[in-house]
Amino acid sequence: MNGGEESQEEMMMQQLRSRATELLLREEWKEYINLYTHFISISTSNGGSKRHKALPSALSNRAEARLRIRDHPGALEDCRLALDIEPGHVKALLCQGKTLLELHRYAQASETFQQVLNLQAHSLGNHETLRELLERSRKLEAQSKTGVLDLSDWIMNGFRGSSPELAEYVGPVEVRRSMAGFGRGLFATKNIEAGTPLVITKAVVIGRGILPVNGRESGETARLVLWKDFVDKVLDVARKCKRTLRLIYTLSTGENDEGELQQVPEMSLFNPNEEEKSFTLDDKEVDVGRILKVLDVNCLMEDAVCAKVLGKKSGYSGVGLWILPSFVNHSCSPNARRLHIGDRVVVHASRDVKAGEEIVFAYFDVFVPVKKRKEMSKRWGFQCRCERCRFEEEAWFHEEMGKMEVSMERGFNAGEVVVGLEEGMKRWMVMKAKERGFLRASFFAAYAHVYESDKLMKQWVRRIPTELSFAESILGAVGGDERVMKLVIERLKKKGKVMGSDYGVIEKEKALKFGKGVFGKVMKKQNMRLLFELYG
Repeated sequence: MNGGEESQEEMMMQQLRSRATELLLREEWKEYINLYTHFISISTSNGGSKRHKALPSALSNRAEARLRIRDHPGALEDCRLALDIEPGHVKALLCQGKTLLELHRYAQASETFQQVLNLQAHSLGNHETLRELLERSRKLEAQSKTGVLDLSDWIMNGFRGSSPELAEYVGPVEVRRSMAGFGRGLFATKNIEAGTPLVITKAVVIGRGILPVNGRESGETARLVLWKDFVDKVLDVARKCKRTLRLIYTLSTGENDEGELQQVPEMSLFNPNEEEKSFTLDDKEVDVGRILKVLDVNCLMEDAVCAKVLGKKSGYSGVGLWILPSFVNHSCSPNARRLHIGDRVVVHASRDVKAGEEIVFAYFDVFVPVKKRKEMSKRWGFQCRCERCRFEEEAWFHEEMGKMEVSMERGFNAGEVVVGLEEGMKRWMVMKAKERGFLRASFFAAYAHVYESDKLMKQWVRRIPTELSFAESILGAVGGDERVMKLVIERLKKKGKVMGSDYGVIEKEKALKFGKGVFGKVMKKQNMRLLFELYG
């Protein structure tokens, strides 16, 4: 290349840099990536030490842009190429660390940030941001190993500011074949105490919007817009990340494909540190039809009966795809709940769980008699055959239960319904605590009506269980529930034992037990009372 050509090409490269600066300021990332791809192509094809020296910076700039659009594999590859040329290139290392952090590969991120600090140890630059990144990655690494949470500060500050960043965590659970006829499910690998986090994970994509309360047509249109935007984002992520696509493909399409249901994924797939190269796929093209079917049956709504959203903005509705929680099946005797915090979901045990027991949610309200539950499960597209449904359907006193249900629907005295059930359980010889809890849960509305009425309590107090006994019975049978917790808290308030100084030790421990069932172990015991004030 002669001097004139070289000068002309150098001018063109300078123009590309100027254009790149404009695109950077406007945050037009896709065009910015295309421009740097052209810049890199020219630099590598024509050689020369000067252009070769510019390559690490160009690759780092493209990596940063790819990170902005969540093209994590592309960002890591650019960083690798830059570091192959210049192993100590600070900008490439920094981008690599931030990408690893977003991919939840905390230990590798920590190592990278520490490497940058070591390289800059004698420089005069401000290292505060770098130290913050290192501290953040180390904190998340520790949390990813234990699942221990403490959201006390955020909750006590009234959920102000951004929601806390939570590490990816997989507790004592694994995917197995489900014996309940639902294909695959999530199972406990050891005995688990109520409130224990089982899975903490970030959504692949989450969509939120304000849906109109009034106006059926406008509400439906808003839902369709929200859903389309959500689907587009999922497809975009799936096209960029082979790991995400592989994880989505582990989920059911809802078509009862025996081949699909027989495949039980290795738990290592859900480990963020699993190497990208292990996520092999037969088809290179994204199967859009398959992904749409997966989304149709696996997306979770934030406002579900088994979920609680902390720090939720009023009026917002949310839908998201969380991979491992999607394996959790339904039961009318649930043992797990979800806590939504930002774009993360925390699945925790809502009651004590035994090793080998399947982890199950309530997909719909299970505080109703078996007949209504059968109708709801049918609308969900399955027939529930859980332990509770079998017990209530097959009980020899099934007809008498049906009559009580009719009485409740017709507005008969709630006290008479409750007393009828309590005396009926003695007559029917229902001796197991769990089975008594099943039946009481089916008539929860009647019990709640009695407990909330001072007049009815005076009339029936000697013939029905105390609120705490009733609540403990429900907790053991169907896990923690916000309605039961509120019932207990309100009763204790009336007795002056929650908000006043007369808060007894026994009552406090029982209240904490109900709180753990609903919220999980998310804050220190002494601060749990604040949640009772907010939601009780």
